[in-house]
Amino acid sequence: MSAREKYETLVAYLTSIESCVVAFSGGLDSTLLLRAAKDALGDRVTAVTVSTPYMPRWEIQEARIIAAGMGIVHKLLDMPLMEDMRFNPPDRCYHCKKQLFTVLKEDAKKSGVRVVLDGTNADDLQDYRPGLKALKELGILSPLMTQGLTKEDIRSISREIGLPNWNKGSGACLLSRMPYNHEITLHRLQMIEQAEHYLMEMGFKYVRIRSDGIVARIEVGREERKKFFDEEFLDAVSKTLKDIGYIYVAFELEGYRMGSMNRELPVRKS
Repeated sequence: MSAREKYETLVAYLTSIESCVVAFSGGLDSTLLLRAAKDALGDRVTAVTVSTPYMPRWEIQEARIIAAGMGIVHKLLDMPLMEDMRFNPPDRCYHCKKQLFTVLKEDAKKSGVRVVLDGTNADDLQDYRPGLKALKELGILSPLMTQGLTKEDIRSISREIGLPNWNKGSGACLLSRMPYNHEITLHRLQMIEQAEHYLMEMGFKYVRIRSDGIVARIEVGREERKKFFDEEFLDAVSKTLKDIGYIYVAFELEGYRMGSMNRELPVRKS
């Protein structure tokens, strides 16, 4: 099935919904879902972005721009850091999504909307995703996953239909950069955000700063690693990140790997 046919199947699936709210992060997955919902339901779609202390500010701005470009009503809701997540537990995604989608459902209900959509895709089932349990408990629909769309499918379809962020790297909240069972502070989150934004401005597409607050371990895309093979560049990066507040700056030799902090978790038996 071609990218266009897969997209048409997704849109057809969504036409059975009367109206919906799309949990919109501005990332690739939720952007495709929002566009499909718009094509299926017209103005019966609302994009809602939940702003948390662990969501990069630039992602919120991108979400606003993309939603406006589609002509879709966009709402921004604030959500503080939950006490249950203060020390970054391994199941933090469960607590986060339970709170986040409870807020979304309550807001949707006020507007007379019963259906809330989430951008989880089929590949997400292959990683440690405790947040999926919360989605199931709350009755949130994940059409991309239901229709079996992988990340590769989503990127191909997004390029085919001309979405502005079709080549955007995978996103994740800033908590995924910190070790499990370490205290989360706003200052540490701001340091990570500032350091990643600096490297993105330097032209890196895939960037993660994994950090315990003292050490900044840089991960970039495997094909981008060669940019660090320059002494002046290394010195400039080290100085900038230390000026941000890090004491040590390190480089992950194997490059960016999604969910690399999950290596700390015990091996799960199937």
